[in-house]
Amino acid sequence: MLRCDIISVPGRAPGQTPIPAHSPLRRFRLPLLALALVFAYAIAGYMLLEHWSLIDALYMTLTTVTTIGYQEVHPLDDAGRIFNMTVIISGVGTMLYTFGIFGELLVEGQIASYARRRRMERRVESLTDHYIVCGFGRMGTGVAAEFTQSGTPFVVVEANPEPLTRLRASQILFVAGDAASDEALLEAGILRAKGLVTAVDSDERNVFITLTARALNPALFIVARSSFQDSTEKLRRAGANQVVSPYLMGAHRMAALAIHPVAVDLLDTVLQGENIDLVIEELLVPSGSRLLGTTLADSGLRAVGANVLAIRKRSGQLRLNPADTQVLETDDLLVAIGTRAQMQAAERLI
Repeated sequence: MLRCDIISVPGRAPGQTPIPAHSPLRRFRLPLLALALVFAYAIAGYMLLEHWSLIDALYMTLTTVTTIGYQEVHPLDDAGRIFNMTVIISGVGTMLYTFGIFGELLVEGQIASYARRRRMERRVESLTDHYIVCGFGRMGTGVAAEFTQSGTPFVVVEANPEPLTRLRASQILFVAGDAASDEALLEAGILRAKGLVTAVDSDERNVFITLTARALNPALFIVARSSFQDSTEKLRRAGANQVVSPYLMGAHRMAALAIHPVAVDLLDTVLQGENIDLVIEELLVPSGSRLLGTTLADSGLRAVGANVLAIRKRSGQLRLNPADTQVLETDDLLVAIGTRAQMQAAERLI
């Protein structure tokens, strides 16, 4: 069974309970202030008119306002009874108003919703090196499914009612808000994020989201969706590291399936991890690695079972099927294939 929690919602669809942006307990400020004034008025009156002690006056006020009313602490004269009636009218009315607000919040579910929202805010604040998915349409849903399957931490940013309804029925952590706004992206932890995928169905919105995200976090890795060919360059200029056209990729895939169906099926099986313990991983060679200056043959990577398919150099140059004499350098990104255990061994070796 899937479930989720909500960070913030600027609006709500018909029939949905609004989720307060601030604590619903703030609605108690006025009635609590009124109660405090009633208590001060009653205690002062009992002490001045009836010359009671503070404890007696406080006890009489409490039993009167809460309608418990065991008995009068001391006999009241006519002036005291008239004063006590004013305390009853003002105090009981204020108490009923306070309980009415509390009941309304309980019926609307605002207290529970706010508690859930705060709990999710704390979970988002604890995330680091996560991904932000902007948009939960067909593309965003697919990206979220892939992240979930691979165990990659991520947060979805969405503002439209229909995707929000689906998100509320899922286990996905999300922020309800405009993905192009600084507030929503900051709430999603963009300053601590590793990457961002903007997959809304408007190229103009993707450009604006990319610009906003790049301004907030210059080191962020951004993947953007492009529906039209002429939008690709605009998205790159806006700051996207990679631009994906679902229609172009779909055409490439259909052609590949027609020409090389077995090869494509094998690649899908490896990438999706279905019924096979074989994965393709990226392994970064850090500046302090003990493998710096060694060749692939001498590195020991192949000895632990990691087969290096390609190396991307720091300059961006991609070397496919590198030779055994290839020397490993700082910030080399190795694309390797093997079982999960072999990839973990290779990562430890690096």
